[in-house]
Amino acid sequence: MAQPNISYQNNNFRIYLGSAVFLVGSIIATFVFGSLVLLCIIFPFNVRYRMGKGWAEAVLKLAEICCGVRHEIEGLEHINIDSAAIVLSNHQSAWETLAFRCFLPPQTSLFKQSLLWVPFWGWAMATLKPIAIDRNNKSAALRKLISQGTGALKEGLWVVVFPEGTRMPVDKIVSFSAGGAMLAQKSGYPVIPIAHNAGKFWPRYSFLKYPGTIKVKIGPPIASKGRKTADINKEAEDWVKLAMQKIDQ
Repeated sequence: MAQPNISYQNNNFRIYLGSAVFLVGSIIATFVFGSLVLLCIIFPFNVRYRMGKGWAEAVLKLAEICCGVRHEIEGLEHINIDSAAIVLSNHQSAWETLAFRCFLPPQTSLFKQSLLWVPFWGWAMATLKPIAIDRNNKSAALRKLISQGTGALKEGLWVVVFPEGTRMPVDKIVSFSAGGAMLAQKSGYPVIPIAHNAGKFWPRYSFLKYPGTIKVKIGPPIASKGRKTADINKEAEDWVKLAMQKIDQ
């Protein structure tokens, strides 16, 4: 977990109180919006998706009010809302899984199958066209990513992939797995690389949230047609690593 600086240590009570209020508020928001999504199951996908996006926006607003967690985004001009794409991003916390739904076009993403059994939240997510995989069966998971990911892209949905596979510490980026790049190579859709430092203020697996501004960098599209999977993956990984260095500076 990222270590808070001195200014945080001098304000521990506010951090603990804000984090506690945020936790309670986010649980309530999950129950409310999860129920609404389930009630809207008879309506078209875009109606349920808007409800899910509303939940993400509500949780992020709670984080801002209760914990002082804000964000700024650079590179929104690289987002083409009229064309689907595959996002390859570093993974540091739960923040990006929420925030990407707020500033990126309608999307699907990889989920552990077990998460879809979580009451209300998991049930609701199951109606939003997730790509649910069994991480213990990597070959089957890759096949599902390629088949369902390609189908989603053809429907106009973006596909969000965290190629590190799990949430990483703030100061660490591991080599990208090739699944997302392979999806790009086989489908022909471009890759949009994204870098962020969310773990600095919303640490992985931590109850505490620290005040500050999360920085997000969105890169230009990486072409995939006629290219090798390894080349696509390396270009995305190199861009994210360089962007993270700039964010740290």
